[in-house]
Amino acid sequence: MLFVEFCDAGQGECGDGWAVRRCFMPRARSRGSIRSSLILPCVFLEIGGDVLFLKRVLAFFVFICILSLTGVGWNFFPRFQKKSFDVTPTAHDLRTTVRYLSEDIGIRNLAHPESLEKAAVYIEQSLKRAGLPVESWEYKVRGQTFRNIVSRYKNNDSDEYIVIGAHYDSCYNPGADDNASGIAGVLWLAKELRHIPLKANLLFVAFTNEEPPFFQTRAMGSRVFVDEAGKKKIGIRYAIILEMIGFYDDKWFSQKYFPLIGPFYPNRANFITVIGNYRSRKLAALVKNGINKEGIILAQALVAPENIPGINFSDHASFWLKGIPAAMITDTAYLRNANYHQLTDTVNTINFQSMAAVVESVKNSIIHSANSN
Repeated sequence: MLFVEFCDAGQGECGDGWAVRRCFMPRARSRGSIRSSLILPCVFLEIGGDVLFLKRVLAFFVFICILSLTGVGWNFFPRFQKKSFDVTPTAHDLRTTVRYLSEDIGIRNLAHPESLEKAAVYIEQSLKRAGLPVESWEYKVRGQTFRNIVSRYKNNDSDEYIVIGAHYDSCYNPGADDNASGIAGVLWLAKELRHIPLKANLLFVAFTNEEPPFFQTRAMGSRVFVDEAGKKKIGIRYAIILEMIGFYDDKWFSQKYFPLIGPFYPNRANFITVIGNYRSRKLAALVKNGINKEGIILAQALVAPENIPGINFSDHASFWLKGIPAAMITDTAYLRNANYHQLTDTVNTINFQSMAAVVESVKNSIIHSANSN
C-alpha cells in the first residue's frame, strides 16, 4: 500500500520547507508537521529520486481543465447571413402535431400500448389526408404487436427510395422534442413533397420502439424496418432521419459538445446539426449545404466514426449497420436540451419558428437531391 508522508526536510533538500516522500508504511507525524505542510514555501517530491510526481499530478489537472473547455463552443460569431422568411403557417402545422402527440396522447411506449396505437393511427390519418397510400408493417415482440407506418410516393418505376423517417414512441415522458418534433417534421414534409414533381421515389416512415427497452436491439423499429425492406426488395438510396428538431437557445454557452469538438462549433444552441458516418459524409454535406443555402437557419455537420457514443443514438444507425448512407438531423438532444427524457419535455419548450425553418430548408434539400443524378 502506498502512503504519502510529510517529513522534515533539511536546508539542502528544499530550502526551509518540507519534503514529500513516497513511503510504504505510515509514520507518526506531529500536528505541527501537518500544519506546517499546508503553508509550504517549497514542495519537493521524491519517487525513485528522479520522477517529479507532483508535476505529473499538476499536469493531469491542467489537462482535465483544458479538456473541459473543449466541451463548449468556441465559435461565438458564426459566419451566417440570416434571411427573412415567413414560416408562421409551417410553425402552426408543426405545433398542431407536437401538441397532439405530447399532450393529448402523452407517454407512448411498450408500457402504454393504447397511447402508442393512438399515435400510429394519427400518423396514418395524416398521411392519408396528404393523399398518400399507407402501409402498416407489423411485428411481434414480448407478446405485443407493434408497427412501423410506411408511405411510398412513387415517381418512377424503380424500387429505389429516399427514406425520410422519425420514431413516434417516447421514453416514459410526453416526448415533445423527443420525438414528436421529428414526426411532425416527417408528416409536414410528406404533405408538401407530395405535390412536387420529383425524379426519385420517396418513402416516409414512422418508426416504433426507438426508445428503451428496445433501443439498439434487434426489436428496435428501424432495425426491423431495414430488414423488412430488404426482404421486400426495396432499395434504399439513403435515409434522412429527424431526431429532436425543436429545441433552440440563444443564450451564450447554451450548447455543449463531446470533448475536443467544441473549438470548431458555435457557442449558442441556435442551429441545427447534421450527423453522418464516413460512408454518409457526402449526404451529410449535401443536407447541411442545402439548409444553409436557404439562409433561414444555420446548419452544422459532424462526420465521425459510428462507434463514438452519442453519434449512433437514433434510427439512422440501423441503416449504417446495413451499409446504407444515412444522416440524422438533430438539435443535439441532451447536449443542449435539459428536458431530454424528462417529464418536462413538453410542447411549451419547443421553438416552432426555428423548427419550421429547419423543415422548410430540409424540404428544399430533398427536392434538389431527388432531382439530381
